[in-house]
Amino acid sequence: MPPRGLPLDSRCLLTLVCFVAFAVQGLGGGAEGSAVGVPVTDLQDSYPPRHAIFKYYPPEEGTKSRQYPHGKAQEYQRRTYRDGYIVDVHERNTEEARERERLASNVHNTVRKAAEVHRRVRKYALDELIKPGVKLIDMCESLENATRTYLEADARGPYAGVKAGIGFPTGCSINHVAAHYTPNPGDKTVLEYDDVMKLDFGTHVDGYIVDSAFTWAPNPKYENLLRAVRAATEAGIEAAGVDVRLCDVGEAIQEVMESYEVVIDGRTYPVKCVRNLQGHSIRPYEIHAGKSVPIVAGGDHTKMEEGEVFAIETFGTTGKGYVREVGECSHYALNQDPTGAALKRIRVAEARQLAERIKKRFSTLPWCKRYLERMPKGESRYHLYLRNLVSSGVVEAYPPLCDIKGSYVAQYEHTIILKPTGKEIVSAGDHLGMDW
Repeated sequence: MPPRGLPLDSRCLLTLVCFVAFAVQGLGGGAEGSAVGVPVTDLQDSYPPRHAIFKYYPPEEGTKSRQYPHGKAQEYQRRTYRDGYIVDVHERNTEEARERERLASNVHNTVRKAAEVHRRVRKYALDELIKPGVKLIDMCESLENATRTYLEADARGPYAGVKAGIGFPTGCSINHVAAHYTPNPGDKTVLEYDDVMKLDFGTHVDGYIVDSAFTWAPNPKYENLLRAVRAATEAGIEAAGVDVRLCDVGEAIQEVMESYEVVIDGRTYPVKCVRNLQGHSIRPYEIHAGKSVPIVAGGDHTKMEEGEVFAIETFGTTGKGYVREVGECSHYALNQDPTGAALKRIRVAEARQLAERIKKRFSTLPWCKRYLERMPKGESRYHLYLRNLVSSGVVEAYPPLCDIKGSYVAQYEHTIILKPTGKEIVSAGDHLGMDW
């Protein structure tokens, strides 16, 4: 996904203040709340979900504070690289570091809230939605409605989703399509047993986005492909850390990924990294916040920093290992336009009005055509005006990203927080009985 801009209008002033804390203080995770978020109500979940997420986590006694489950903790490791570069950890377990985590506790509890919703929606999708024969558009809309329910994205008014709700459209890219595919209105594509589907979706609270993905492929012939990509993502998470160079994360990922091969229908394929797809840093309302995490060796020596949040994602393929934009577009986002100059240059009044409604509804979060048709005024005649906005540069279009036809691409992804004393894989967690 592309870079996203932080909204600067008055509606988002509070979020901007939080962002300053996010960037300067870092996201900590010390002692505020247990590893599973306590206290917890006896409220039982249901399918489809019927309750907002806060109802499962009542305030702590004597306070109004609700604590949400922690992700998986992972310690930093001292590392010495072949070129002599050293990453040390001697300052990662001090009182000063723990104090920095305490100062950031409210912000990263917000991230955990979005992460808990992501986990519950993933479980709902796996338990109820993903099965051969389902229409992908029905699967996506059920999944997205679950996110809206948990985060009250509809209940609090037509524009509540910009406060909390869907982080970006549900990606359900099939086989050689690696990313950026979600069904457009009228799409009748059906999921089949032999498909390799990447389910990639986001949740957010106050713009803090949690981005996680996994691959569904029930036919055991793809097992080694999935195993390779999952292991590569885990290696990337293990390699990440404060002061770690991005290039070193990419090298660790590639070493694991390309140690695998897979036999499909009697033919052996080496598993290749998709070299022009990468992980990314995340900031409030910015799904790609400027730093890219490669999945191959070489490249950027930029360092990861304390307090940053990253989506560590890898893509492995039986194809060429390189994707191109192919097919009908479904993913879009407003380009950054802090002064509004680009919007003012739009001469078609209806197109300008559409852009203003998009900004109010989504801010700089990505969206898709299906979401336009859910807008308060029902944007059923948006196609012409949307093309105008894309051609003028107000809106950026992001078509599907594809390897060669006949190949298979798998993806795994988690969101991590680089806290002062250790990593937190915030989108992971086994308290719901999930293994990813």
